[in-house]
Amino acid sequence: MERADVGVRYAYSVRIDNLLPADSPRLNGLDEEHARQLAEKESELPPILVHRTTLRVIDGMHRIRAAELNGRSEIAATFFDGSAAEAFLRSVVANISHGLPLSMADRKAAAGRILTSHPLLSDRAVAAYTGLAARSVGAVRRRSAADSLQVNVRIGTDGKPHPLNRAAGRIRASEVIAERPDLPLREIARVAGISVGTAHDVRTRLRRGEAPVPATRAATGDGDGAGRVRTTARTGPDEHDGTRDPHFTLRRLAGDPSLRQSESGRELLRWLHTQVAMGDDWKRRMDAVPPHCADAVAELARQCSDTWRQIAREMHRRTSAE
Repeated sequence: MERADVGVRYAYSVRIDNLLPADSPRLNGLDEEHARQLAEKESELPPILVHRTTLRVIDGMHRIRAAELNGRSEIAATFFDGSAAEAFLRSVVANISHGLPLSMADRKAAAGRILTSHPLLSDRAVAAYTGLAARSVGAVRRRSAADSLQVNVRIGTDGKPHPLNRAAGRIRASEVIAERPDLPLREIARVAGISVGTAHDVRTRLRRGEAPVPATRAATGDGDGAGRVRTTARTGPDEHDGTRDPHFTLRRLAGDPSLRQSESGRELLRWLHTQVAMGDDWKRRMDAVPPHCADAVAELARQCSDTWRQIAREMHRRTSAE
């Protein structure tokens, strides 16, 4: 393989006949028309991505087909080091970030595969990989074998484990403490799937002769029963709370790989940051409006409000269609 410089990264020229076909999230396989359109481009196409240990294509089957249509036997490629399951995750992220968009069926099927290979991932984390809404991933989970796993934690978008039901974790911790009272708190927390601080609280409560679960948590179950991760305490108000801080929503969008890793997504994020009015900041700015301009600013605000309502209706329509 001969190395060639591509931008600031290195790519290698590899023989196409040495590559294995992609384990693609596309249910309908290669789109020949899209490949022909790529073959007609005069500019150099980006390198494909290949799994180093297997030489299986992760992203770029249409570019390979375009190269073949142009009579080429080699293509520029970069390599990915990781497991086959991680390679599939990378493939899904790449395919929702650029090129021919994945269909809704493609993304739901990909979500099902990811839930099978990574059952501890939260609905939001899988949604970030696939470009689906979290509730759509939840529906896929309920139809899959992943929903039958009896686990008390999910891995969130922050990469950290979060308990599904803290009451169950506390009860499990109390059982561990009863069996092995000298076990370190860190080990108790690991076995019960809770934080070290919660394990310490359980031990303290047991020493005082109290129940491991506070009465308010016992009443609510401190979990959601439907297998979804409760994130309100960690990340902000409830997803459907109309009073949620826009800063929180923008931070969550900015962390979504499907937006962050594409130019159109980054352009959208930049636009949103300039368009969204934050908290009471608008009140300070309105002090600069002279009385004779008040009617014009009010009319502009109404027009912008109408536009945002149209955007909200369109986004609701798209998520309802999922």
